[in-house]
Amino acid sequence: MTLLAHDRYCDEIAHQVDRLRAVVTSGTDLSATVPTCPDWSLEDLVRHMGGALRWVDTLVRSRAQENIPEERIPLAAGPGERGDAAALDKWLAETGERVVEALREAGPDTSVWTWAGTADSGFWARRMTHEITVHRADAALAAGLPYEVAPEIAADAVDEWLQLVEWVQRSGAHPAAQELRGPGHSIHLHATDTDPALNAEWLIELGEEGVGWRRGHEKATVALRGPLTPLLLAFYRRLPLDAPGLEVLGEREVLEFWLERATFG
Repeated sequence: MTLLAHDRYCDEIAHQVDRLRAVVTSGTDLSATVPTCPDWSLEDLVRHMGGALRWVDTLVRSRAQENIPEERIPLAAGPGERGDAAALDKWLAETGERVVEALREAGPDTSVWTWAGTADSGFWARRMTHEITVHRADAALAAGLPYEVAPEIAADAVDEWLQLVEWVQRSGAHPAAQELRGPGHSIHLHATDTDPALNAEWLIELGEEGVGWRRGHEKATVALRGPLTPLLLAFYRRLPLDAPGLEVLGEREVLEFWLERATFG
């Protein structure tokens, strides 16, 4: 599957940081519960996302060849005082600038430890693009604010998630992934609002040997249809399958089976 350009991922991280900062400074109560991550407040979510970006900044800058625990990363936990939107916004802005600078300087091919797939800085540019894209949706939903994402980013997020599911299943890193098998079961995802050139359709097959997938329009055991952004968020369990604009055709329980087990991150 063709990836987006490294600079495109870096641009998107910077954009998503700006949009997440807009939520922080929107006047929304930072102690509000995030409905899609109910163990977190909005401030917890932002600190988690910023901490992940600071962790990746440190990994890439140091050309780390093994994991560095996040507690060893300066300011990974965020600014000291909680409830201060201005301080949180400033910290997030500095965090975004640092990680984007580090990723641009490294380029996509620098050797860096990763937890899955190819061990290079390109992995982290892509992973952080989609990590913040989805967590920004969490923040927007908590704040009751509109959410949008560029079509090529949303489609690549689906690709990346499917590749991660494949890796987790092959590696045995998460027991639930081993259950994503079954004779003749398949899932079709169909974005209904994109340029045909984007080819925003997927077939996922849950075979006896494990998960396989490809882009394209093909019949399946169950299909999830709808605009690309809600489709992405439902596939990431951020929207219910019955959200406005979405339609499930066929054996719904196969899609629910997938969503219940593909929950690692």
